[in-house]
Amino acid sequence: MTTAQQVAHAARVIDWFMEGAFRPEGFDLDFDEQIKLVLAVKSLAAARTWLERSVSSAIETLGGKTDAELAESLPPGPVMGGMPRIAIIGAITDHTAHHRGALTAYARMNGIAPPDPYGDA
Repeated sequence: MTTAQQVAHAARVIDWFMEGAFRPEGFDLDFDEQIKLVLAVKSLAAARTWLERSVSSAIETLGGKTDAELAESLPPGPVMGGMPRIAIIGAITDHTAHHRGALTAYARMNGIAPPDPYGDA
C-alpha cells in the first residue's frame, strides 16, 4: 500500500469497527470489498480527510452512547464476538498505532525523520 492507502486503511478500519459494533449483523467480513475502497485512494490529502472524518464520527457515536450501551455484547461472530462494545476502542487504538509505526519505519528507511507524535521532548 502507498502512504495514502495506509492512512485510508486506518480510516476504513475505524469505520468498520464502528459499523460492526452497532449493527445487528455485526462485522462485514467481505475483506475483498473493504480493500477495494482503500486501494482506490490515491491522495494523501484525501486519506487524511477520511481519517479525520472517521475519528470525529467515532467520537460522536461513542459519546452519544450510555455506559449500558457500551457494555452490551458485540454481535456473535469471529471478530470479538460477545465482548463488550467498548472493547472496540482498544482494537481501534492498537490498529491505528500499528500503521503509524509502520509508516514511521518506512519513512526512516527512506532517510526521513518523522516528527515525534507526542510533541517535542
